[in-house]
Amino acid sequence: MKRLIIVCEGPTEHEFCVNVLAPELLKADIYVEAPLVKRSNGGIVSWSAIKRQIEMHLHEKDAYVSLLVDYYGIKDSYDFPGWMVSKGILPLASRLQSLCDGMKGDIEPELASRFIPYMQIHEFESLLFSDINVFKDNFDNKAMDFSILENAVREFENPEEINSRPTLAPSKRLIEAIPGYQKVNDGAFIADEIGLQKILDKCPLFCQWFFTLQSI
Repeated sequence: MKRLIIVCEGPTEHEFCVNVLAPELLKADIYVEAPLVKRSNGGIVSWSAIKRQIEMHLHEKDAYVSLLVDYYGIKDSYDFPGWMVSKGILPLASRLQSLCDGMKGDIEPELASRFIPYMQIHEFESLLFSDINVFKDNFDNKAMDFSILENAVREFENPEEINSRPTLAPSKRLIEAIPGYQKVNDGAFIADEIGLQKILDKCPLFCQWFFTLQSI
């Protein structure tokens, strides 16, 4: 059995990896561990700090290592390799690839072959727009402004692209649309309710990453 460590930005990503990704990857004989980014308080930290953690896990010899962190909210001062160049790259898929290439290129060469870089553009909650009808089954329909979710889905080509400015990030739209929505408690649960296959069908960058993990 192969061992895969997915370094997670926060508890939502951790729960998603444990409850949604791990059971599916186990079918491919891959055992998943999902530690949190160290000293992060549930958010992203500098590249130098994440790099130390990645290389620490890679030095465990048998482990493959990946990331589940948000592109949204990373600051220039975090000094991710190739960050400033990537900001001018479109489409988003090319920007993500540029950032992933930069991260992989900055890992110790003898370890880099077992590192699978990834960022979720823009944030984890974009995946939850893969099937917004699931929210109707799990929250008070009378209190919910479902039109906010419908408008987001109509506005963008796919859920991963939802984010036109900080106040309209996926998580902010969910909080506005659904009174009582809690980012940490509800996110991974809703993803599980949607099901991995629907997320793969709607989110091409996430899908590419998942099948890369599945093929290690």
